[in-house]
Amino acid sequence: MPQQSLKASAGDKYSVILPTYNERKNLPVIVWLLAKTFESNGIAWEIIVVDDASPDGTQEVARQLAGIYGEDKVVLKPRAGKLGLGTAYVHGLNFCSGNFVIIMDADFSHHASISPVSRVPSTALTTFCSQSSSPSSSITRLLFYPIQQKLHNLDIVTGTRYSSRPSPFPPSGGPSVGLGPGGVYGWDLKRKLVSRGANFLADTVLMPGVSDLTGSFRLYRREVLRDIITRCTSKGYVFQMEIIVRARSLGYTVGEVPITFVDRIYGESKLSGSEIVGYAKGVGQLWWGV
Repeated sequence: MPQQSLKASAGDKYSVILPTYNERKNLPVIVWLLAKTFESNGIAWEIIVVDDASPDGTQEVARQLAGIYGEDKVVLKPRAGKLGLGTAYVHGLNFCSGNFVIIMDADFSHHASISPVSRVPSTALTTFCSQSSSPSSSITRLLFYPIQQKLHNLDIVTGTRYSSRPSPFPPSGGPSVGLGPGGVYGWDLKRKLVSRGANFLADTVLMPGVSDLTGSFRLYRREVLRDIITRCTSKGYVFQMEIIVRARSLGYTVGEVPITFVDRIYGESKLSGSEIVGYAKGVGQLWWGV
């Protein structure tokens, strides 16, 4: 593949949608890590914070961060209450100005650990980060998403906890994104079994062509996400599954990169029993209707 195809063009901008609820402690750190990653590699960016009326002061923290980084960099778009994860993405997308959209959790489940550049082919990194006079010597795992997108001209790149290498994977000798295997840390056996079971059920019934259908750390072309979202009907965690299934049915290209999923640092998990039941129902509805 020609090296030029990896280049982040001057017009590329990455909009990160962060749905939040009671993330006052996590938000300043995740914003700092995102800003550091983008700024040190010469990449245009913005963060859209979609807060569902958090009672812990998350919105005030977001406003303070906008004052620090700039109101064009940290954009708070609150809602009146807890209206569901899928609709949070729809709401946030309305305010994205970038041509690529990244969706991730604000609670460090999608661990923004620093990864050595040696895991990325030097030609891929220096070409992608060509807008920067000196690309950062260390980058967050986030940067592997746009690199994988450029390598294969993908519409969607999604994280996988259950694969040891990216997909598509180039022939021997070709450039690739080398991250090591995906994994999950901080979960008890029950939660691991629930996640594995959910993915096995969806994979068997829907055959989506990805190894991790329930993850929410993803990169989209903005117009692709907008097209798919208009067709989605789910509002909770089922949304993650539905969007990939619909993307495949519409002929959009989907790639994967391994990620490490770390249980949240501050606060409590928001996955409820009703979400699990809803997920099972959602699999059936997608099998019938997509």
